[in-house]
Amino acid sequence: MLDVERQVLGLLDRSGRVKAELRQGHTRSTLERCTLGMIFEKPSTRTRVSFEVAMTQLGGRALYLSPKDIQMGRGETIADTARTLSRYCDALVYRAFDWRNVAELAKHATVPVVNALDNREHPCQALADLLTIREHRGALEGQKVAYVGDGNNVCNSLVLGAAIVGADISVGCPKSHRPDARLLKEARRIAAGKGSEVEVVERPADAVRGADVVYTDVWVSMGDEAEKAKRERLFAPYQVNASLLAKAKRDAIVMHCLPAHRGLEITGSVIDGERSVVFDQAENRLHAQKGLLEWAIRG
Repeated sequence: MLDVERQVLGLLDRSGRVKAELRQGHTRSTLERCTLGMIFEKPSTRTRVSFEVAMTQLGGRALYLSPKDIQMGRGETIADTARTLSRYCDALVYRAFDWRNVAELAKHATVPVVNALDNREHPCQALADLLTIREHRGALEGQKVAYVGDGNNVCNSLVLGAAIVGADISVGCPKSHRPDARLLKEARRIAAGKGSEVEVVERPADAVRGADVVYTDVWVSMGDEAEKAKRERLFAPYQVNASLLAKAKRDAIVMHCLPAHRGLEITGSVIDGERSVVFDQAENRLHAQKGLLEWAIRG
């Protein structure tokens, strides 16, 4: 998120225009004859499909590359992969286990590299989240966003994104699962210049009280399966249910980046309720991806 700190609002504006045009039946061919290489070390539904469809709707094409399909999975260096794919593709997307590998790919690539999730951040999700909040709340600045649960990669990018657009954000999480300390420090630096607030509290009720947006994510992310039982016990008090939601504003919206484990981090009645914008949020991955790709490839 810090790499696009100055571009976030412009990217949201562009994504909103692209979405409106599509709704009106207008198509763009801004990325005609462009190719996106997509390296995915982790499986995905929304990230993969939204990027592939985004390129198709903009007139380009996308190539899905799993580690089993390319030599990087058999020992070729990330640097050599970056140099090679840069000769073929107009941009690269990388969904990685380790954020340092994303940085390594970007360092050696000569085309734009988009972080499609790593163990520290999920910036593309944050762009879609901010687009969704603006659509449903009418503004970003001054909104209070409450994130409840694991201070994971989604949380890290959302905290930064909220700070960048001048929204307040309150993270309710156990002390052992706070957001990344360095990124939290950066978010607070940015928020100080915007007159907004970034706070981390332990009680979920304290985070949600008076919130305009209530957001949660899974308790067991990919790679954490060995801790499943432990995590479910730890995060049980952080479930987004009717009781917790009642502490937010009456017109607060509910968000979840999906996939959701109903009955764990969120109840079925809340995610299917009238205040849920979860599937609008999922759709906005497509529009945010289109805006991002246009800017990254065409400027």
